[in-house]
This record gives sequence, C-alpha cells and structure tokens, in this order.
Amino acid sequence: MNKDSLLAIRFHGAAGTVTGSCFRVEGGAKPFLVDCGMAQGPKTLQGLNRRQFPFAPDEIGAVVLTHAHIDHSGLLPRLVAEGFYGPIFATPPTCDLLQWMLRDAAAIQEMETDRAATRLHRRGQGDILPPIYTRAHAEAALAQLRPVLLDKEFSPVAGVKARFGHAGHILGAAWAAIEVAGKRLVFSGDLGPRGKTLQHDAALPPKADLLVMESTYGGRERPAEDEESRRAKLAAEVLDAHRAGGNLLIPAFAVERTQELIHDLLLLARTSRIPAMPIYLDSPLASHATEVFARYASTLEPAPDGGSHFKAPHLRVVESVAESKALARIRGGAILIAGSGMCEAGRIKHHLKDHLWRAESTVLFVGYQAPGTLGRLIRDGVDPVRIHGEELAVCARIRNLDAYSGHAGQGDLVRWAQAAIGPATQIALVHGEPDQLDVLRGALAASGADAARIAIPGLDDSLVADGKSWRLDPAGDGRDLRAAAKTGRDWHNDYAGTILAVRKALEAAPDDAARAKMLAEIRRNLPRGA
Repeated sequence: MNKDSLLAIRFHGAAGTVTGSCFRVEGGAKPFLVDCGMAQGPKTLQGLNRRQFPFAPDEIGAVVLTHAHIDHSGLLPRLVAEGFYGPIFATPPTCDLLQWMLRDAAAIQEMETDRAATRLHRRGQGDILPPIYTRAHAEAALAQLRPVLLDKEFSPVAGVKARFGHAGHILGAAWAAIEVAGKRLVFSGDLGPRGKTLQHDAALPPKADLLVMESTYGGRERPAEDEESRRAKLAAEVLDAHRAGGNLLIPAFAVERTQELIHDLLLLARTSRIPAMPIYLDSPLASHATEVFARYASTLEPAPDGGSHFKAPHLRVVESVAESKALARIRGGAILIAGSGMCEAGRIKHHLKDHLWRAESTVLFVGYQAPGTLGRLIRDGVDPVRIHGEELAVCARIRNLDAYSGHAGQGDLVRWAQAAIGPATQIALVHGEPDQLDVLRGALAASGADAARIAIPGLDDSLVADGKSWRLDPAGDGRDLRAAAKTGRDWHNDYAGTILAVRKALEAAPDDAARAKMLAEIRRNLPRGA
C-alpha cells in the first residue's frame, strides 16, 4: 500500500451527540464504514435517520460493526436498501443478535408509520413519510453479515487489515483496530466497566496513530463497586417497591441489561434476599436475545451459585400482545421488565400509561437515558408527560440505579485509552454529550495525552492525515443539531412542554373569562393567518 495515500475519517454520527455512530474511513482501495447506527433522542436528532447519506452507499466497500446496539447498527437496512452490497463484518454473537434486532427495528418502523398515518388521517391531514426501512430491507442486510472471531485478522477492503478486541460492553461487543494507509486506527465502539456482570473486562488495545474514543460517561467517575454491592442495591430497590404496594416497572434494554437484571433477580430470589415474586419479561426482542445469551453461556462469567443465568419458575416470558395487555390487571407484587430502555418505543409505553399515575407504582431506570427521550424526561422529573398523545401525571416512585449501566466511567475510559496513546497519537472524542466530551478531554490531557491532539469533531467533520499530524476539517455549522445535543431538547420538546404548561395555566385560572383572555393573548402572538 502507498503510505502517502490520502487517509481521512469522516464523522457522520455520534459526533457531538451520544447516538448514531457512523464513521467513514477513506484510504484503502474503497471507503468503508465503522458502524452505521440510528440517532436517538429529540426529533431533531432522529431526523438524521432520514437525511441523505453524505456518501454514495454503492461506493462503500464494507462495514466494520462494533456491536449490535441499534445506535450502532440500526441504519444498516437503509444502507443496503440504497445500494450498499458489500460485507458487514461483526463478531459471531453480534451477528446472532442482529438476526432479531434488525427485524425488530424494521417492524417498529413499519408499526410507527402505520400509527402515525392513522393519527394524521383522523385529523384530516396529509400523507405520512414511509418507514425508514422495511422488514425486507432488514432481511437483505442480514444476508450480508460476515462473522469474524475476536483477535482474528480480516480485510474489510483491499489493502486494509483489521481485528476485533473484546470491549466488555455487551455480548459480542468489540473495539476495532484497523491498519490503513500506513497508520493504525483504533475505534473503541462502546466500552464496558470493569467488574461488569456477565462480561469479562475489556481487552487493552494496541498503540494507535488515531484513537476514536467513546465518551458516554467521560465526564464523571462511576462508583467502584463489585457485583455483590450492585445486587444489594437492586435488592433494596425491589424491597422498597414491594413495600409500596404496587408493581416494579423496569424499562430495560433488550440486550445485556435485561439479561443482567434477570440473572441478578433470580439469584437474589434463590438466596431469599427478595421474595420470589412474579417477574414478567414483556419484550419479544429481549426474550430472543436471552436465547442468544444462553447459546454463548460458556463465554459469560459463570453464575456465582452454580444456578442457571436465566431460568426459574417465577420468570414468565410474555409473548403475545394480548398477554401483554393482560398485565394491566396486575395491581401489585410483580416485576415487569419491558423494552425499550429509553421508553421511546415498544411495550414499555403502554405499561407506563398504566403505572405512571399510580402512587404505589415504582419505575426503576437502570441504563443510560439519552437527552430528549421519554425516559430522560421522566427521570429528570418532568410532570406531566405525554405518551401516545395522552397527558399523564407522574405520581409513581421514580428511581434510578446506575450500577447496571453498560458503559465505562471516566476512570475506566482513561485507563483503557492509555494503552493506545503514544506521544503522537491523535484522539477524537465521540459518542458523548457536550459536557461529557469536554471533561473527558481534560481528564485525558491530565493523564499524559497531548491536549493539542485531542479533537471533538462535529457532524460530518473530517480528520485528515497530514504527514505525522492530523488536520480537523469542519463541515457545516449544524447549529440546530448541537443545540439539541447540548440541552437534550429541541422545538418538539418545547412544543410539548408549552402545550402542557398552557393546559395547567388554563386549569388554574379563576374563571372562564380569565381563560378566554389568556387564549386571546396567545393568539395575538401567532403569525397572521395562523
């Protein structure tokens, strides 16, 4: 390979935001992607999932996929639908998980499009946008998967060498070390904390010329605790919820978080530290993912008491929609685990409608909540909230247990990065909220990294190899995107909040005359003809 050939990394997602990981690498025989994920959060960020790809999909030679989470993999079907025909390289567990996750994501796209169309037709409004992709597109993407074992060298495109290393985040998650145009690039993917349930600690990466580093919890240190202390905290939350008299509702990510929770809940029940209360797993995706975990049980950390990770008489998997709806009749004494983890889709929204307004109910968040998501709004104390167009009071006990997050805290991130950082290593911080990115940059500099070589690229910015150094080339201003990422809100969130505030003010007004005056004042501020 010509070592003087142009090498550039273009940041098309997870740049200044947490989700939507997508990086284009140019320098081999053909450009290739590292990840191709969906953006999540405020609708401004979600709009990125529909924008035209800033490259021609049919010119991309391959995708190197770090793991199965939808914010890293979720746009693969759209990429294929628009002309990408190359291989998608991932670890075998990731390939197996994607069999369910991409089909589920496509089904959600179709379902939400149908629901939106029905809602608009009832209002007499126009047509709705088609789904981002369909189940047929998901099937086509799955046919292009190419499993690669950890630590086994492969070639994504001609002239490029790559290998995966264990990332300790979820089953199958990997970091990627890639040699291209005479330089070594290391993409962290998502990294798990040390001592994580089920997963072994992340393997250390090789020295890198460029380190593309996740920053989800880069701005703070997560408390150091072992599995026993995590289980003690979970037991305390379960017992408190049980004493409150209602159900315990846990919005859980279908992959890893659900399996960790089930593993620990069953262990706590077997050792009589919590009652053997009914546990309902109401997520078809999570149940399928659990089957994949069981298939790879030999690669997981063993159960400490020798029991099964995922089986018990009081664990009940809810399959049908009718069975899910029937759970609304259970008023107390049960644990309901349902997806999605950020409360953005799936059956969790229906359970929240059943439970949020009940003072005896408990909602326990156990994973990261991206800015602007329903889960983040509830966790941050917004009251009331809107679900499926319905306004709901938040009377339930809202609890947060950070011990089950799948992301490494600042200390673990810095320790991992130090293995890859040399005197001339360029670092690009991605996959983080703006404040987390800034703090991690300072922590890396304090640990010995060259502060002048730590960049925080924005959407579609590029890092271009310039001899022994790197040049950051900005692209566009992306002001709306950065504002949504920084505040976790966009005009859609503000609109919903304004509607709720107006309703509260109208209800608090002393009489109908005061209400009419208030509404007239609002109308005076609208554009003429509105």
